[in-house]
Amino acid sequence: MFARSISIRLKPNSAREFTCLIETESLPTLRKQKGFQDEITLVAPGGHEAVAISLWDNKENAEAYSRDAYPGVLKALGIVVEGTPQVRTYEVSNSTFHNVAAKVAVAAHN
Repeated sequence: MFARSISIRLKPNSAREFTCLIETESLPTLRKQKGFQDEITLVAPGGHEAVAISLWDNKENAEAYSRDAYPGVLKALGIVVEGTPQVRTYEVSNSTFHNVAAKVAVAAHN
């Protein structure tokens, strides 16, 4: 499993609109992407920063989304985003929700 983490600085007083845009713009696009598994969006107290973590079945599908669909999502979120979001990628090592540790442990013993 693979993850993309996006750190976003929000414009003042835009946390509620950001949440609505994630629901109406980002999630519908993500759900159409091959290999998309889940999205977790966090907003810091005070509403000045947010983190969006998307989970993917593999790195290739996450990269395809980043290349093909993410620019459109970022454009839609532009009205609430201040500056350039920071994107990082990770291999998921544990997830109780997705039972990732069990799959990794099984693969390690084979």
